[in-house]
Amino acid sequence: MIASVRGTVRSIGLDRVVVEVGGVGMLVHTTAATAASVRHGQEAALSTTLVVREDSLTLYGFASDDERDIFEQVQTVSGVGPRLALAMLSVLVPDRLRAAISGSDIAALTTVPGIGKKGAERMVLELRDKIGALPGAGGVAAATTASPTVAWRDQVAEALVGLGWSAKQSEDAVARVAEHADPDASVSDLLRAALRELGPR
Repeated sequence: MIASVRGTVRSIGLDRVVVEVGGVGMLVHTTAATAASVRHGQEAALSTTLVVREDSLTLYGFASDDERDIFEQVQTVSGVGPRLALAMLSVLVPDRLRAAISGSDIAALTTVPGIGKKGAERMVLELRDKIGALPGAGGVAAATTASPTVAWRDQVAEALVGLGWSAKQSEDAVARVAEHADPDASVSDLLRAALRELGPR
């Protein structure tokens, strides 16, 4: 198991980064917020998990061990795979996701693209007693502390399209968020604000 990677960022995509480790470029799939928090040519450290399939080895990266742990935990639910688990963390931070599951907050869970009412109910049923207590405030994840760049609108709009909304819906949501956006908000916060504007799919 590859539990973490540290190295120079060689490439950044909407939902992935390439980190050079010992001369090898490792493709790491991430949330849009985590991808936006790293910088090309600078060192990055990500908590990771390797998902093994018959025809692929896919590495997923996170800004914290907490994100990685809940990514792995939600996949124990029937019908939840890595892509859906990553979508959950694109919409809800780990504490909010735990609170939604332990508190049977179906409305919050269905804000995640790909999770309907039945899926949310199944998740609550299977994880409510396993999700654990909310962790105390620990280290602050890079994804929640990075200041947005001037291109945050493009980053958020692209992330929304990647999550399944149309370009028009994404642009409209970003425009509404921009009207009252906090200048100190992170890209992650702005993405979540846009998702709230869009509501459940």
